[in-house]
Amino acid sequence: MMEWQIKELLCEIGRRVWMKGFVAANEGNFSCRISDDVVIATPTLMSKGFMKPEDMVVIDMSGRKIGGTRQATSEVRIHLEIYRQRPDIRAVVHVHPPFSTAFAVAKRPLPRCVLPEVELFLGEIPIVEYATPGTQEVADLVKPFLKDFTAFLLANHGAITIGKDLEEAYFKMEIVEEYCRLLLYTRLLDGYSQISEQDVSELLEIKKRLGIPDRRLKPGADLSCSIPMPGPAAPEPARSEAIPVERSQIESIVREVLKKQGIL
Repeated sequence: MMEWQIKELLCEIGRRVWMKGFVAANEGNFSCRISDDVVIATPTLMSKGFMKPEDMVVIDMSGRKIGGTRQATSEVRIHLEIYRQRPDIRAVVHVHPPFSTAFAVAKRPLPRCVLPEVELFLGEIPIVEYATPGTQEVADLVKPFLKDFTAFLLANHGAITIGKDLEEAYFKMEIVEEYCRLLLYTRLLDGYSQISEQDVSELLEIKKRLGIPDRRLKPGADLSCSIPMPGPAAPEPARSEAIPVERSQIESIVREVLKKQGIL
């Protein structure tokens, strides 16, 4: 793909994430590595839904700008660290989709063995501890996970997906968000059910045939569905104290509501 085509695709991905509500205002950033030492990244301080090809920024692997009139995303460090650690990865998408970010803020590890699509195309999705956005610390915290995973939740921040090209990285983000959305919906229906460990083994065999890496394909890997995905422990939910209310107060409130509705 030519450089101008990649810039156009970055803009198209920007429109998609904006239309889907994965970003608000100037949030989010994505990039594509076009050679060993050249990366095209989205600009800082610009809505991803309204970018144009000429807004894209070309940088080298040290982060130095070598093309474009704008400045690259302030979170470029994490993109560059991913490319350094994973030469096979050519695209990074980082956004703040609401359902995924809800799990990231709550530090609730995502369960295994629920959706075949997640097992096939993503595998495990770890939660990475919080650090100030735009700092090298974020990249350093993600680094230990890069060998085995291609999708991450960033605690109190958002989500990152990576892939061999931009569309793969973007579609992984769609799967992450859809999974988190469905998990939250199941809470209205008394929770989710899981497929069996044998079912997971069969899905992993499909991954193996497709050439999709997964650390659970290694000899002796634990396929237990009861083990949560990697990440920090979720905080204990805050305990709320019951507020004493007298019967007369409740009756008064009910009467007021009924009056407003014209029933009394």
